[in-house]
Amino acid sequence: MTATADAEAAANELTPLADYLGSVLRRLRALPPLDLDLTQAHGNVLAEDVVAPHSFPAFDQAAVDGYAARWEDLVGYGPAPSGGSGRTVRLNVVGDLGAASWRPVRLTPGSCFSVAAGAPLPVAADVVVPVEWTDQGMAAVEIFRTPKRGYGVRRAGEELPAGTLLARAGTYVSPALVAVLAATGIGHVVVRPSPRVVIVATGDELVDVGRGSQPGQVVDANSHALTAAAAEVGALAYRVGICDDDPEGLRGLLEDQTLRADLIITTGGTGTGPGDMVRRILSRREGGRAGPVTFTEVALYPGTALGFGTVGAEEVPVVCLPGEPGSALIGFEVLARPAINLLAGAEPVFRPSVRAHLLETITSPGGLREFRPAHVAERRGGGYTVQPLPGGPFTLSGLAEANGLMVLGERVTTAAAGSTVDVLLLDRRR
Repeated sequence: MTATADAEAAANELTPLADYLGSVLRRLRALPPLDLDLTQAHGNVLAEDVVAPHSFPAFDQAAVDGYAARWEDLVGYGPAPSGGSGRTVRLNVVGDLGAASWRPVRLTPGSCFSVAAGAPLPVAADVVVPVEWTDQGMAAVEIFRTPKRGYGVRRAGEELPAGTLLARAGTYVSPALVAVLAATGIGHVVVRPSPRVVIVATGDELVDVGRGSQPGQVVDANSHALTAAAAEVGALAYRVGICDDDPEGLRGLLEDQTLRADLIITTGGTGTGPGDMVRRILSRREGGRAGPVTFTEVALYPGTALGFGTVGAEEVPVVCLPGEPGSALIGFEVLARPAINLLAGAEPVFRPSVRAHLLETITSPGGLREFRPAHVAERRGGGYTVQPLPGGPFTLSGLAEANGLMVLGERVTTAAAGSTVDVLLLDRRR
């Protein structure tokens, strides 16, 4: 049997990524909902549909500064010629209305009110003449141009009538949605809380940041990166730091963290080598029962070894990611990120994807679903192009530059330039 055949046979023994993700996500449930003040709800996900209790605008109002009038009083007076001469209409200004005005008033023929944007409209008014189309008179006003009926007017409920579905359950509460909810009279909403995610890096070889690696040492990049990644999803992320490969120390640390965690993420020790303590400890059978975490060889590149289970009396979910930084970040994308979104009640749980034309020919390991850092761009004529970044998924610089992840299926060994591939869009602010 050739080396290629050996590799393909080994890959065939791996669990397909889609099957693995399905089995993990089915075990998770969204966090219990809670009622929050509108401002505090920002950044969370709605737990139920929200319907407008009141209309927006709540009353007929001026949309611009000007003069509220009856359109029929202006009929027959068109725009003035460019030279400035022409017919105008003169109306009596019988009062001023600001945004704080509350007494109802009514227009009579030949009269108007000076109004500020947001002011309630007088009864019978059906047009607001902008200030710049007038001589800005105070007792009487000369109007040089005639707007169309309804110009400068916002009717009650014109944008959002009472009873309108404002947002469905699963919707992220953005600043704009906060404004919509507030404008329709909502002060509290029922949301899913942001998941509390604890990140633990494991390994005797790890040292903290702020120094260079020496032989036998590895700077802990993972816990910092994964804490940032969890925060980017919207979690309340807590970095515990480095845990040595000490069985009792690891068990005690995880037990302590269950008190403040909705999800625990570990990085390192998921393989089958002699130093992979996380796998040895968390998968160990005790009293004839399987360990709390199951480790699975998944058809994923990079980082085939992933772990999932629960720890502690509260059965807090735990995701175990590889120790290699590129593998850890890809593992977070494909497993931890959807888990956090599911706990938060967000929909969809996966990143958006597009189909893009590949700009260069690439190879991929057979039998594995590869996630490769890439730069995706929108074409002028529509659609997308994608350029793989040098170094592949193990290169941190490539991940830092990527705005997308190419997804190459298990059966793909070569993707030709000009072919179409799937690309996950990364939410990068640039």
